[in-house]
Amino acid sequence: MYKAVSSLSFRCAVLTGQSCSRQGSVKFHLASGALCQKSAFKHPPKDIPDMPSCNFKPEEYTGMSKERIMEIRRQNCNPMIMKVTFYKKPVLIHQGYMQWLWDVDGRRYLDLFAGVATVSVGHCHPKVTAAAEQQLKRLWHTTNIYAYPTLHEYSEKLASYLPDPLKVVYLTNSGSEANDLAMLMARLYTGNFDIITFRGSYHGGSPQTMGLTSNAAYKYPIANGLGCTNTMCPDVFRGPWGGSHCRDSPVQTIRQCNCAQGHCMANDKYIGQLKETFATSVPSRIAAFFGEPIQGVGGAVQYPKNYLKEAYKLVREKGGVCIADEVQTGFGRTGSHFWGFQGHDVIPDMVTMAKGIGNGFPMGAVVTTAEIAATFAKGVHFNTFGGNPVACAVGSSVLDVIKEDGTQQISLDVGTYLMTELAKLRDKYEIIGDVRGKGLQIGVEMVKDKASRDTLPPEGMSEIFEDIKDMGILIGKGGLYGQIFRIQPPMCITMEDVDFFLAVFDKAIYNYMERR
Repeated sequence: MYKAVSSLSFRCAVLTGQSCSRQGSVKFHLASGALCQKSAFKHPPKDIPDMPSCNFKPEEYTGMSKERIMEIRRQNCNPMIMKVTFYKKPVLIHQGYMQWLWDVDGRRYLDLFAGVATVSVGHCHPKVTAAAEQQLKRLWHTTNIYAYPTLHEYSEKLASYLPDPLKVVYLTNSGSEANDLAMLMARLYTGNFDIITFRGSYHGGSPQTMGLTSNAAYKYPIANGLGCTNTMCPDVFRGPWGGSHCRDSPVQTIRQCNCAQGHCMANDKYIGQLKETFATSVPSRIAAFFGEPIQGVGGAVQYPKNYLKEAYKLVREKGGVCIADEVQTGFGRTGSHFWGFQGHDVIPDMVTMAKGIGNGFPMGAVVTTAEIAATFAKGVHFNTFGGNPVACAVGSSVLDVIKEDGTQQISLDVGTYLMTELAKLRDKYEIIGDVRGKGLQIGVEMVKDKASRDTLPPEGMSEIFEDIKDMGILIGKGGLYGQIFRIQPPMCITMEDVDFFLAVFDKAIYNYMERR
């Protein structure tokens, strides 16, 4: 019914009987180790073009030495800081402007990861910077015990971007905090306790949201997130079911299916798994269902087109509310819509957001209905910094810039071009298993070979990752096994930037295959 195949000039059936060859690829092996094809690249990558120009001149770095920075990082920063540090030789960032970063040696990098999908409109965007400076001169801090204009101006503006009845805003400092509060509101409103999320999801690292997060790397051996249940993620590339028309993306999987037009059998199977979760793992009434419109840390995983619509219906039948985690997909990043959930033709009961909301300024929000919000007022919740005057000024400016600079349209146009070109590299290289996403929320899944879909080993990912950095580009990694390259740049990148990245990525993959 669903097969992983490659459309090629010849076929070889080994073990599974599945097709597994691809025209113009280098040698690769099936999971058994059997050689399936051996040929040299007919068209090796061209020389890497010059990095696109930038008319911004960074300040000269005159601070402490690189050696001293790393010494402090090891001795005075929590060991977790060192554990999550990218690269064998860490990049020591000094300054940023729009899509560019400079290290302490003055070397320029094209930033395609945006501080983990956080810098939405560009590093130190002049208009956002000016808004922050203006507010800093007027009022840095006060709290919700007083009324101040920026909080109300921003809350009204933010709510105007959401459909009815999502019009009540509570501002926080982070996405984890927003999701934590959404859990609380859902339980208060429904009177139920259990919450369902997808396997492979990431919704935060607080004691409560750790239960929502379904990735062993982010778990600790302590009691956390009681009442959270993970259901099968409807991943149409890596999951047991998937086909060639499943997802809302410019690029589909290499899997084939025999579904009739307008019907997705993979969707039916994954909805069946959700029903199985209802039948076996939670009470008859639940509090909520959490879902990212496209998984972020999970590696830009997309679901079948109608999955969320059917899932929301089932959740509401069980008494639960539906929560869209827009921490990474919101604010126009998916291109086609301002919010990721709009691409699924659903309206959630709550929306959580952070990251791009402040272009790097620490802030987040929960937006919900008046009815759900009213239950939150049964007790007292106080947040010292959430919705502070500077945060509101920054958030308001970000919304203005998204509109004025046309960043949502940039995400659509540039992101679609990037994915379409990456799909050509997928067809060229056997170790690129999947290219997916919408707008500038993109994942490239790396495999040993397309037939088995076994993940590329961590050493291989690291080699390619380091090579890309050494050629002047910063990207991210994700997925349960760290097998997915994540591309989530500031939404101000250009076609020229994309062409530079494509040349670098092509070269890095080629270099790895040559070494292998």
